[in-house]
Amino acid sequence: MKQKILLLLLLNIALYADITNIHSFEADFTQNITDDHNKTIHYQGHIIAQEPQYAFWSYTKPVRKDVYISDSKYIIVEPDLEQVIIKNIRSKFDLFALIQHAQKIKNDKYLAHYGDTTFFITLHKNRVASIAYRDEFENSVTINFTNQKQNITLNKERFEVKIPDEYDVIRE
Repeated sequence: MKQKILLLLLLNIALYADITNIHSFEADFTQNITDDHNKTIHYQGHIIAQEPQYAFWSYTKPVRKDVYISDSKYIIVEPDLEQVIIKNIRSKFDLFALIQHAQKIKNDKYLAHYGDTTFFITLHKNRVASIAYRDEFENSVTINFTNQKQNITLNKERFEVKIPDEYDVIRE
C-alpha cells in the first residue's frame, strides 16, 4: 500500500516533469502492471491533478475505484466493496524539487528518482505521454496518458471525496 501512495504522488508530480509552468492536468490513462511471470493486469481510467498536490484517479476497468490525493491524505473509495480506506500521508513530498531534479536522458525522455524508485518519463509534444518504473514487488508498471489537457481550470469540488453513509470507513 505504501508503494501505491508513493506511485500516486509521484505520478501526480511527474505530470509536471519538463513543463514547469503546468498548474493542472487532465487525461485518460491505461496502467499496465507486469509481474516476473510476464502476467499483466490492465487498468483504465481518468485523472485530474492540480498543484500543489491534488489528484483524483478514477479507475473504471477492470473494477471501479476512486483514489483521492491531497497534501495530507490518501483516500480510496471502492464502490463494489462499499468501503473507503483513509490513510494519512506521513512524509511531505516536495513536488517541485522532484521536477527540478528530473534529468533529460534523450529527446523527450526523462529520469526522476524518489527514494529507491527510478521513474522514466516520456513526453510527446511537450505533454506527459507515459511513466514507467518498477514497484516494490519488482513488477514493471507503465502508465500511458491520452487526451491530455494542461493548465485548464479545475473546480476544486472535483477533488472532494463523497462517501455514502452506508460505506464502511477504514482508517490506516
